[in-house]
Amino acid sequence: MGVQGTRRRAGAGAPGRHGGRLEGVDLARGAALLAMMATHVMPILERASGTGEWSATWVGTVFSGRAAALFAVLAGVSLTLGRVPAARNRLGLGLRAAVIAAVGLTLGLVEVNVAVILVHYAALFLCALAVVGLGRKALGLLAVAWLLLSPIVVFLLRPALLGAQPPLRLGHNPVWEDLLTPLTLLADLAVTGFYPVLAWFGYLLVGLWIGRAQLARAATQVWLLVGGAAAAAAAKAAAWALLVPLGGINALLATEQARIWPLRAMLEANLTGVDQVGTVWWLATAAPHSGTPLDLIHSSGTSAAVIGACLLVARVRFIARTGLLAPLAGAGAMTLTLYTAHVWALDWSHGGGTPGLTPEMLLTVHLVAALAIGLFVRANGWRGPLEALAHGAVRLGALRSAARGPARPGASSGQPG
Repeated sequence: MGVQGTRRRAGAGAPGRHGGRLEGVDLARGAALLAMMATHVMPILERASGTGEWSATWVGTVFSGRAAALFAVLAGVSLTLGRVPAARNRLGLGLRAAVIAAVGLTLGLVEVNVAVILVHYAALFLCALAVVGLGRKALGLLAVAWLLLSPIVVFLLRPALLGAQPPLRLGHNPVWEDLLTPLTLLADLAVTGFYPVLAWFGYLLVGLWIGRAQLARAATQVWLLVGGAAAAAAAKAAAWALLVPLGGINALLATEQARIWPLRAMLEANLTGVDQVGTVWWLATAAPHSGTPLDLIHSSGTSAAVIGACLLVARVRFIARTGLLAPLAGAGAMTLTLYTAHVWALDWSHGGGTPGLTPEMLLTVHLVAALAIGLFVRANGWRGPLEALAHGAVRLGALRSAARGPARPGASSGQPG
């Protein structure tokens, strides 16, 4: 989330810039935050009163899976921006991950029906230590390979980990106590949990590849929008071809999971909680949170398209002059704080703190609060409190790295390759 300054490599007067930040990236973060709030508050599945049949709601159809993926892709983008890119401040990146993990482990103590992403997010940053120095071409090739192959590895590993006694899965958000069972925690974070890092690392690689492009150029932004949309559409089309004409859906509906869950509706909205075992046809879906190659490609494509669209919108001089999107950009600049506050507020509201509010009303309260707080903090030139803490960790890493001396000649500078 927005915990590192998104400084742009273009000149100070370039369009889409606010106080040294790349405005479109903050807009994309803000959009991801609001979309994720919607999936937390609103139902993603609904049951018809007459027939009892389950179906996906519009929130499940539009936002589920895509919001969290956008956060992960933007994590990779953020590592290529800033005064000191992560490739030259690996210690700062590690300390930043530690701060986010600490927040996530604490937030996991909240009793709320939300799959908190922060510990997984921190794990992605730690994994990034191995690749932040790669050039753009290498990152692109690695990203493609990771999106295609890592889901197969996860698919093969998952049955063995779930079949262990006890199963190597937490079944809840990671908390501090889980550090006492490191093997289970590691298996959950990597494979069996809500956001399997082994597959989700592909999103971070895509973000690094995007971030190494010349994001200030209109041509790059258009290509992100058009190319991302095309990749997303192609992945969904491929999934339909595999499941419907070729009969994959029949194999899935014949599994034990189809007798436990409303599987047909969940394939449209969210496969979280479904054990994808029993048939290789699971890999043919592009369902949200399925973690299949087609799901990763689709949600990477939608993420790229949103980033491109937000960067293009930020170029519009009328919007820049009037500040129409300042609340969204402000929220996007402090997503770690606002996400944490949102989850805590959900715990309070579910405990009886908001009697009489419908989900729509509750969502409106959360959205308006996020936008208002983001605008207020932005107008005063501040950072969010958790962003300030994470930024301090990054600065500390930079100071320690500087104390050890300058980078060796020929070492990667983290600039576009």
